[in-house]
Amino acid sequence: MDIQLTLTDRGNILASGELEEKIKNAAPILATAVAGDPQYEAFQGWRTVDESAGPERVQFLMEHAARVRMDCDAFVVIGIGGSNQSSRAAVKALRPKDGPAILWAGNTISACEMARTLEELDGFRSVYIDCIAKNFETLEPGIAFRVLRQYLEKRYGPEDAAKRIFATGTPGSTLEALCRDNGYTFLTFPERVGGRYSVISDVGLFPMAVAGIDIQALTQGMRDMRDHLFTAPAEENLALRYACIRKLMLEHGYSLEMLAFFEPRLDYFAKWWVQTFAESEGKNSTALYPVVASNSEDLHATGQFIQEGSPILFETFLTVETRDASVVMPHEEKKDYFDYLEGMDFWDMNDAARKATIAAHSERGFPVLEFTIPAIDAHTLGELYYYFIFSCYLSCELLKVNPFDQPGVEGYKHYMFKNLGKPGAS
Repeated sequence: MDIQLTLTDRGNILASGELEEKIKNAAPILATAVAGDPQYEAFQGWRTVDESAGPERVQFLMEHAARVRMDCDAFVVIGIGGSNQSSRAAVKALRPKDGPAILWAGNTISACEMARTLEELDGFRSVYIDCIAKNFETLEPGIAFRVLRQYLEKRYGPEDAAKRIFATGTPGSTLEALCRDNGYTFLTFPERVGGRYSVISDVGLFPMAVAGIDIQALTQGMRDMRDHLFTAPAEENLALRYACIRKLMLEHGYSLEMLAFFEPRLDYFAKWWVQTFAESEGKNSTALYPVVASNSEDLHATGQFIQEGSPILFETFLTVETRDASVVMPHEEKKDYFDYLEGMDFWDMNDAARKATIAAHSERGFPVLEFTIPAIDAHTLGELYYYFIFSCYLSCELLKVNPFDQPGVEGYKHYMFKNLGKPGAS
């Protein structure tokens, strides 16, 4: 595999053979996950990739995206949580150079943000929207969709506006009925795919295709990772190894895992990673709390805590191997005391900072994992999406929690709907 995983444990937190024993004992969990666990049958539409994102479906999405791209210069993705995290991560990471601007809405109730979005849209010639809501019951995308579709109707007229409106939801939902009654294009949020796994479906793939991302390469990356994880024996399986390391860290008293990286392009991918693990694992008063460090910026924010604060976390670094940009430090006649860097590439300076950080943090004694990926491209991103989803699934099984539900998310909604006067809320 192009992706490599290494563990540095200078503090000898893990006893000799402890990880290997954990992996051996967890081998049946891997076998069940690969075969398809019957108890989770209703939630595994993502597992094979092809059920929810097969070649024919990908081609269908690309054709719709091509129609949008021919006319559109602003595309608004309306969604929250799993409905927007994966596509936003890909757009941020891959930064397509052509195609429409991609805006994000329905992920906040802030009046200021909605007003700014509407004002920003006035500056574009041709606007399209996609409302992503599995059952169309979540407040944030629901209210944003009403405001934005009325904006389009006022600006373009009802008939033209209808051609500009997409919605992605569960077949048979009220969202599908709304689309059918008003002539909007309806895309599928598969019933057997939960929100945080929905990158492997229309949910994540259609906005990516509109942005100009090669979703054929991305889904092929998913399949390649699937094939590797489904065939690699337990002792060589990267997903099982990662899940077992995380479980051991929890057992040894660590309460946080920090995903660290030196490419800001991965900022939103990290937010997707946080949601995937936090929402899947955070049950029964257990699990690691996932946090993020976008370096080198965050070294000047949380670096002090990592170096000398409470020893409550371990780090997982995401390292990019292939040089894909170059800016050389120029000569300067004015004395600024940075002459020692003259002629050096920013890429190499960034890599030196990464290596120094791993060395300094591992010397403190807590474990450091490092994922090495070949590049930030569509294929590799597809591999990463599938890898972390499958790893999270295994990790939940080790914790003995349901990987697919999120009962705690509903906690605040009872009080919110009561405050808002929703019928039936009490």
